Order: sequence, then structure tokens, then C-alpha cells
Amino acid sequence: MEFVRLNLFFPLLIFICFLLPLTLAVDVSYCDKNADYDVKVQGVEIAPYPVVRGAPATFSINSHTGDEITQGKLVIDVSYFGWHIHSETHDLCEETSCPVSGGDFVISHTQVLPGFTPPGTYSLKMKLMDRKNKELTCIGFDFSIGFGSPVAAS
Repeated sequence: MEFVRLNLFFPLLIFICFLLPLTLAVDVSYCDKNADYDVKVQGVEIAPYPVVRGAPATFSINSHTGDEITQGKLVIDVSYFGWHIHSETHDLCEETSCPVSGGDFVISHTQVLPGFTPPGTYSLKMKLMDRKNKELTCIGFDFSIGFGSPVAAS
């Protein structure tokens, strides 16, 4: 009977570990630990994790605000081994529904990283600015890009 349970357990374990895309909640820190930001970030989830080159990756930022946000922008800076390598700015209303009412909300951004992106650990810094360029929050977190790629070599 024990052998039958093990025969069922191992294929299930392999399926869970290798075939399902993994999501990971990463550790997040505020840029200024002493600041009282208007938007509190409750967590960041990345799927799949690690990020796969050449495939869509979704960054979901779970947040809370006490006030309505009608417009804004996300300013994102990415570093690799301490070197700044990329910046981009996104309209907040393209990443979540606007206006953002007071309470919990999610900023979700999906992006495909080029197949030639080097594997390793990257650091991301994200600022959320309101329509008057007031900084509503600023966070940083690390994420990994894996060695594998679902894109076939040409």
C-alpha cells in the first residue's frame, strides 16, 4: 500500500515542481524607510518565477491608498549587478483601473523580456507619482531571470 502511495505522489510532485508556472511573492523594501508614503505596498508577486527570457512575465503590485488617485505614472529603473541598465515610464491608468478609489488596488504589468536578456538577479526600483509629480510611493525589490527560454533558436 505504501508503494502505491509513493507511485502516485512522485508524479504529482514532479508535475507541480516542473510543469506549473511558479508565482513568487518577493521581498519589497521602501526606498526611504522613514517616509510616510500615501500608497502602501503590501506585496509584489511575479509570475512565472524565475522570469523566463522571451516569455511574458507579470508583475503584480498589491497596494493600498487612503485617497483617490485620478492620474499618475510609474517610473521604473532596473539594475543588473549594480549597473543601471533600463528605465521606463508607464501611465498608471494603463496598469490599473482609474480612478483608483481609496482602499486596496493592484498594479499589474506584463512584459516580454528579450531572448538575449542575460540570466541572473536584477534589482527593480519603482516610483508611483501622481498627476502633479508628487511621489506616492517608492519601492525596490530583486527578481531573477532564469537560464531557460521557451523560444526556439532560429
